[in-house]
Amino acid sequence: MSAFIFNELNFDNHEQVVFVSEAKSGLKGIIAVHNTNLGPAMGGCRMWNYASEALAVNDVLRLSRGMTYKNAVAGLPIGGGKSVLIGNPRTDKTPALFEALGEALERLGGRYITAEDVGTSPQDMAHVATKTRYVAGLGDSGDPSPYTALGCFVGAQAAVKHHLQRDSMEGLTVAVQGLGHVGYDYARRLHAAGAKLVVADIDRAALERARDELGAEIVAVDAIYDVPADIYAPCALGATLNPDTLARLKAKIVAGAANNQLATADVGELLRQKGVLYAPDFVINAGGIIKVCYEYLNKPEADVDAHVREISGTLAEIFTRADSEGRATSVVADEVAQMRLARA
Repeated sequence: MSAFIFNELNFDNHEQVVFVSEAKSGLKGIIAVHNTNLGPAMGGCRMWNYASEALAVNDVLRLSRGMTYKNAVAGLPIGGGKSVLIGNPRTDKTPALFEALGEALERLGGRYITAEDVGTSPQDMAHVATKTRYVAGLGDSGDPSPYTALGCFVGAQAAVKHHLQRDSMEGLTVAVQGLGHVGYDYARRLHAAGAKLVVADIDRAALERARDELGAEIVAVDAIYDVPADIYAPCALGATLNPDTLARLKAKIVAGAANNQLATADVGELLRQKGVLYAPDFVINAGGIIKVCYEYLNKPEADVDAHVREISGTLAEIFTRADSEGRATSVVADEVAQMRLARA
């Protein structure tokens, strides 16, 4: 297994990868600490019914590295890490499972701090907190999704201003893929700004709600790439941008909340060549971790909104530099993160 980990494409010099288990609760998970140059690693805990352990490893390594870059570009005093639990979030959750996770985090002594993510909730994190203090995003006020949605919205505004030379979303068409907590709130903000929504999701109730409340047009999950849109907003799982979907994509801008949107690094350059402006995922979707970090470090909550809105200016700088250098925005964003890590 060690040879597999070190040769995994996304290993990227992780500082620590820990497999955790506990028979009584059924806990099976992986904690990945990518980089602690800027501070203890922080990133959410994802619960997913992975088809294999290899897929879980691949996911946690990609997500962990992404958190390092996200936290660095957002100017947060934390490093990057992530955890994944192998299991069905609809049927396999128990308080004991998350208590066992808390015990595993406690053994790491603060190198990694967790929070909610796909498949987990602030309530789950409250169970983790009974066994460790290395957890954030607790209770009803701990939901970071509204801030992730806010960051995506102001990031999309920056992309529209740069690429379409427009100061308004009025009349633009946005193809939203995924209507979870973040995706729906993002869609709500876009609707309020005058955008026309075309939406896709596997959750029929979410689709009908978007149709009734936001006037959204519903399309099949796979048809979202074919929608003639100004913005494609991937807000579900990652890797939806690949050579196959890129050939079908009709949007002028990609600005969404999903992590790891590019299936492979070269897709960023393919987007540039196609004339599509890509808002790098770890920059535009940083609102949630900003909120969680402020909570964990007991920084004034009143300052969170302003910090999240800085995402707009950061993206504007990345867009301008990418244009002037004739390079992909994804490459430029990576270099910004790497520079901040090197300075630390």
